[in-house]
Amino acid sequence: MLNEQLFHHDGLSLNFAIGPRNGPTLVFFHGVLRRWQCFVPLIPSLSSRWQIHALDHRGHGGSSRPASGYLVRDYIRDAVAFVREQVQGPAVLYGHSLGAMVAAGVAAELTQQVQGVVMEDPPFDTMGTRISQSALLSYFAGVQPFAESTLPVGELARQLAEIPLTTPGKAGSIRLGDTRDMTALRFTARCLKPLDREVLSPIVAGRWLEGFDWRSALRQITCPALLLQSDLSVGGMLTDDDAAAAEQLMSDCTRIRLPNIGHQIHWQHTETCLRLVNSFVESLEIRAL
Repeated sequence: MLNEQLFHHDGLSLNFAIGPRNGPTLVFFHGVLRRWQCFVPLIPSLSSRWQIHALDHRGHGGSSRPASGYLVRDYIRDAVAFVREQVQGPAVLYGHSLGAMVAAGVAAELTQQVQGVVMEDPPFDTMGTRISQSALLSYFAGVQPFAESTLPVGELARQLAEIPLTTPGKAGSIRLGDTRDMTALRFTARCLKPLDREVLSPIVAGRWLEGFDWRSALRQITCPALLLQSDLSVGGMLTDDDAAAAEQLMSDCTRIRLPNIGHQIHWQHTETCLRLVNSFVESLEIRAL
């Protein structure tokens, strides 16, 4: 069973879930627009041998909303403080999407404390300088007005389904509801209700990665890393060029390509994800600090 607590940092109250002490610490960082509960498919299995910590990023879930500061570097700063002060001992990090970049940033800074890192489909420049080249821009711009919504979850999900997605260079559009089922849209709706609308502003403006040099961060990671790469043709965000660069930059990187699997690996293909993650984390030698 997990309990929710608050971590106080830099004037913020960051919500996190913590599990029983069944082993070393495994810290989860979720993607943008989500909340710690997105890792519910993985937690029961992994918590049998790890102590789970799962953080809500600033502006998300049960965490407080700052007046400003929704760049990737801001999320990393919070996460570094959380791992250093709340976890204290050795830790393995697991991040999805935004959370994968956050995990990389933390691993780069806390090289002694972080002893393994799992990066699930980090978007890197796909959600930076290249965001206007895909349907992602229309998605985030379409979703932004629904953040902080007071609508019931069911009604909000139905309205989300009607968001038109457009891809530059392609005629016409498709509905968001044609790419996700209604249960997925209900979960998105539930995550959007407490979400600070300003979380989306730097993403839509193409400024999200300002001040975060992901190549430099990966170069500083000294622990073993697992890089899970989704398939771009079914919604993945990590390109082959970025994945190849990441693999070369890290000194001990295991890169796994997952054909026909989209961005939400842990949610849509839980069994595959658990097999890969368990194999990786059980290979680690956790050292006392």
